[in-house]
Amino acid sequence: MIDVNDLRKGAAFELDGDLFLVLDYSHNKPGRGNATVRVKVRNLRSGALFDKTFTSGDRVEDISVDNTTVQYLYHDGDFYNFMDTASYEQLTLDEKMLQDALPYLKENMEVRLKSHNSEPLGIEMPVTVDLVVAEAPFGLTGDTAAGGGTKIVTMETGLKVTTPLFVNTGDTLRIDTRTGAYITRV
Repeated sequence: MIDVNDLRKGAAFELDGDLFLVLDYSHNKPGRGNATVRVKVRNLRSGALFDKTFTSGDRVEDISVDNTTVQYLYHDGDFYNFMDTASYEQLTLDEKMLQDALPYLKENMEVRLKSHNSEPLGIEMPVTVDLVVAEAPFGLTGDTAAGGGTKIVTMETGLKVTTPLFVNTGDTLRIDTRTGAYITRV
């Protein structure tokens, strides 16, 4: 058991039989009364986001989340198949567990599988990924008066990214997986 004052971004805990990951944390001490701890959490089993408020001094069950390197193999209907790179064991994850990672996921990519007591909870993407531009409209040199010289391109995974005008179909771009923003042309 840990005190809710010890919760920080990235911490995982169990409450009422559900597993949660802390996405954001704030501590509020009003002039009178008890301090409160407000956290934004993701239910690791369902993927739902919640805001939870605890009174200072409350306790939650601390859990350990294991990280394993896995390789994405292929998509089969609503399921995504991965292989553990150490044991070569294959596992299948549901689409709802991967909702944030799907725009960046491509075959043969290595990612980190998060699990608790051998129960898969989701994957953690690398900070950046390199994706190929599948479709890019033409950007004209004098086309900067209205939008500052940017255009929206479609990547090989279906992700839409705002890029500079010089990006063309077939270019490889480095994309930040936390924000979905263009970083550079590779």
